[in-house]
Amino acid sequence: MGFLDSFKFSRLKESLTKTRETLVTKVNRLIFAKGKIDEEFLEQLEEILISGDVGVETSHRIIENLKRHTKSQKYEKQEELGSLVRAEIANTLILDLSNGKNPFEFPSHTKPYVIMVVGVNGVGKTTTIGKLAYNYKFANKNVIIGAADTFRAAANEQLEIWAQRAGVQIIQQLHGSDPAAVAFDTVKAAQARGADVVIVDTAGRLHTKTNLMEELKKIKRVIQKVSAEAPHEILLVLDATTGQNAIQQAKLFNEAVGITGVVITKLDGTAKGGVIFAISHALKVPVRFIGVGEKIDDLQPFDPEKFVQALFEKEIA
Repeated sequence: MGFLDSFKFSRLKESLTKTRETLVTKVNRLIFAKGKIDEEFLEQLEEILISGDVGVETSHRIIENLKRHTKSQKYEKQEELGSLVRAEIANTLILDLSNGKNPFEFPSHTKPYVIMVVGVNGVGKTTTIGKLAYNYKFANKNVIIGAADTFRAAANEQLEIWAQRAGVQIIQQLHGSDPAAVAFDTVKAAQARGADVVIVDTAGRLHTKTNLMEELKKIKRVIQKVSAEAPHEILLVLDATTGQNAIQQAKLFNEAVGITGVVITKLDGTAKGGVIFAISHALKVPVRFIGVGEKIDDLQPFDPEKFVQALFEKEIA
C-alpha cells in the first residue's frame, strides 16, 4: 500500500470510529461474554447488528450463514470463535456491497460522461459535488459542473466556491432560472469544449408548488435531448447520520429517476455507518463514494473490502 493509499485508509478508519464503537465493540463483548454460539448468542448478535443500522434482512442473512458454518466448522478457543464470527460478518457485507466498477473509467463513446446528482437539502450535496469534481480532476479528467439547483438561495455561490477549489469550470444562470435549461446548456458546453465529465447539481427542495420529483424527471429528459444515453450515472447523496430514514429517501428518488449509485456523506459524524449495508441491500445499487471528513479530498471511492477492514481494523480472520 502506497503512502496515499495508506493515508486514505487511515482517514477511513478514523471516520468509522463511532460506528466501530457501536457495532464492532459490542460484537467483541458478546463473543467474550458468551464464548460459544448458541441460540441466545445468535439472537443477541442479530440485535446488535440491527441496532447498528445494518438492516434486518442483511442481519438475518449473517445469522443464517453463521448457523450453517458452525455446523461444519469446529472452534475450540474463544479466539477462533471471534475470528469465525467477524469473518462471516465481513464476508456477507463485502458480498452485499461489491460493485465491480471503477468510477473513473468509462467507455470513450460516452464522452462527456454525464453525472446527475440528486438528494434532499442538508445531506451535503453541494460539497459532495465539489469533492466529486476534485476526484475526477485528480484523475486527469476535464470536468464541468452545471449549477441546476436554481431555486435555493446562495446555491450557485456555494457551488462556484467549490468549483474554484476543485479547479474546474462551472455553468450557471440567474437564481430562479429553469434548472433543465441549465442542465441542457452544461452538456452542450461540455460537448463543445471536449470535456470528459459533466456533473449536474439539482434541487433538493423547491420553493414553488412544483413537485421535486417531476422537476428531476424533466432535467433527465432534457439532458437526453442533448445526449441520448445520458445521464450515464444518477448519484443519490445520502446523509449517514439519518440512519434508516435514508432508505425511504432512497426509494423515492429511485422510483422517480432510477438511481445508479449512492454517495454516503458524514460517516465521520455518526455511529450509524452500518446503514451503508442496509441501503445497498434495499436499493440493489452500489455505493460509489463515501464522505469521511470536511476536506476536499475527504470523498473517497468506495471499496467494500477496505471499508470492512477499516471497520474491524485488524480483527478479520
